[in-house]
This record gives sequence, structure tokens and C-alpha cells, in this order.
Amino acid sequence: MYLTKEVKAEIFAKHGQAATNTGSAEGQIALFTFRINHLTGHLKKNRHDYNTERSLVKLVGKRRSLLDYLKKKDINRYREIIKELSIRK
Repeated sequence: MYLTKEVKAEIFAKHGQAATNTGSAEGQIALFTFRINHLTGHLKKNRHDYNTERSLVKLVGKRRSLLDYLKKKDINRYREIIKELSIRK
């Protein structure tokens, strides 16, 4: 499995405020970005996996809505997470 407890804790420790703070917007955006990158690599090898493609599109939409929320609440945190994760905008 590509997403273990340790990997999740590391992502939340790095981008959220703490490893146990799984509700922070930055932590969730970082987790979605990790999953999106993994699914993108999978789809490059398996072009006709339409179920994975659908879940990738849904994940991108979830991340987009979280980014919109963060942009509305605190533009500095938004700019910081965009730069940190190198999400192009």
C-alpha cells in the first residue's frame, strides 16, 4: 500500500501544524496532492483505467475546493501552500 500511517503522519507533520492535526486545510491539501501524484503515475501506465480516472478527477475537485476555501480565509497561507507543493495556478 502506498499510503501508510507513517506516510500520512509525515505529510501532516510537515504541512499541517502537527502530525495529529489531520483537519487542517494545508494538511488535507498536501495529502490530496500526494494521492493525485500517485494516481497520475498509475494512469500513465494504465490508460484505460476509467475508474481511477474518475477518482482522480474527484480528488482534484476536492483539492480545488479546499484551495478556494483557504484563499478566501487567508491568502498568505494559500500562497505558501501553493509554493510549497508546487501546484501551478
